[in-house]
Amino acid sequence: MNKTDLQFFLNENIQIDLKNFVLNLFVAIILSFLIQLTYNRISRSLSSAENFSRNFIVLGLTTTIVITIVKSSLALSLGLVGALSIVRFRAAIKEPEELVFLFLIIAVGLGCGAGQINITVVGTLIAIMIIFIMYFSKRNRQEITIDRFNISLISKKKLDKNNLKKIIDLVSNHSSQSEFISISQDSDGTTVNLLSKFDNFNNINKLKTRINKNFPETNFVFVRDNSNAI
Repeated sequence: MNKTDLQFFLNENIQIDLKNFVLNLFVAIILSFLIQLTYNRISRSLSSAENFSRNFIVLGLTTTIVITIVKSSLALSLGLVGALSIVRFRAAIKEPEELVFLFLIIAVGLGCGAGQINITVVGTLIAIMIIFIMYFSKRNRQEITIDRFNISLISKKKLDKNNLKKIIDLVSNHSSQSEFISISQDSDGTTVNLLSKFDNFNNINKLKTRINKNFPETNFVFVRDNSNAI
């Protein structure tokens, strides 16, 4: 490359078709919005999904604008490399899925900025489809584990001997195994603690219905037990 060619690349004028530029921006907005909806729907991030994804559209637009401007200018491309070497992003990425979606948004911006609308649209829709297929496939394979529960039955009034036996029998009848833990009683109420094992959620729902019907003034709390008892 001689000096004349170098001067051409460094001083060339950028000609951007405004109509195509607006079309690229519009496509980037739509695709970024679809990715944002997808992320909010399937995200299992510990952080707030909506707070993280609210910048997706802006990121897609920004990437589209930058690529549109620098794609035809060697000088601007070199300037972009220098600018990115200075800027430091300190946002903490806590989940791998966050990084995946950020790359997808950047890919949308790159594709739209480069004018590759058809490839970008098809690729993004296929990516979203694969994400949903994996999400629903994984969700259908998941099984809810029913195991041991610490059950606290808290009555707002003092229970006599017969009612104590009835409420303990209710738990025993609806669980596969039960173990009496403790009982505390005073003039203000009664608290019964049991360790019970359930085979399915139907039995838990039935127990809840029976307790509400026979002992309406009794509250109960189920807490998953991690010990090796029973």
